[in-house]
Amino acid sequence: MDPEGLARLDRRIAGCRACPRLVDWREEVARTKRAAFADWTYWGRPVPGFGPPDARLVIIGLAPAAHGGNRTGRMFTGDRSGDVLYQALHDVGLASQPASAHADDGLELYGVRVTAPVHCAPPANKPTPAERDACRPWLVQELRLLRPTVRAAVVLGAFGWQAALPAFAEAGWTVPRPRPVFGHGVHVELDAADGPPLGLHGCFHVSQRNTFTGKLTPEMLRDVLRTAATAAGLPPTKRG
Repeated sequence: MDPEGLARLDRRIAGCRACPRLVDWREEVARTKRAAFADWTYWGRPVPGFGPPDARLVIIGLAPAAHGGNRTGRMFTGDRSGDVLYQALHDVGLASQPASAHADDGLELYGVRVTAPVHCAPPANKPTPAERDACRPWLVQELRLLRPTVRAAVVLGAFGWQAALPAFAEAGWTVPRPRPVFGHGVHVELDAADGPPLGLHGCFHVSQRNTFTGKLTPEMLRDVLRTAATAAGLPPTKRG
């Protein structure tokens, strides 16, 4: 475990300007704002991962929301997707509170770190393949720093799955060939030549489209989180 290394990585991520389109978009959103958040000073930068440096479970999303993480500076904080995720984490005993409004609201994650393969808010929530690939080294470094303790991962959505598999490979785990196909509830064991395996779990993304239509229900999300937490050696509760 290297807490200082992870803190340094977070600072470097927050200063990245590698993708011109994403830089322009995140900063334009931060200037123009949404009317409901007119009195906010937007973060308007890449959003680092969130959670303890000795996490046993990592949750990988897609990218920060324009008026969520791009506003608050914390992953899945300040938008409805985050409301769903943190409620579920609280329900299974992995978060200190069920909601996350801003970066200083006191939310703590227990043994869990939340991150993304793309750290800047993209237009229409759609990073390009080139932007995904340019951001991958950050995820690879984060996974390497987490390797001493992390034992399971939950990947939200097909985009995150496709982006995360090569990052897991570069970070030292063996990804099967052909690559496993994404699906809700899919579970794959990734072996490592120099350490314990990683339990990889697929889950539909906590997007409004999925949660409003019932494609992903709170119970479905809690089930995946409980399964992954057990695989990681964390003690989920039975609430919710």
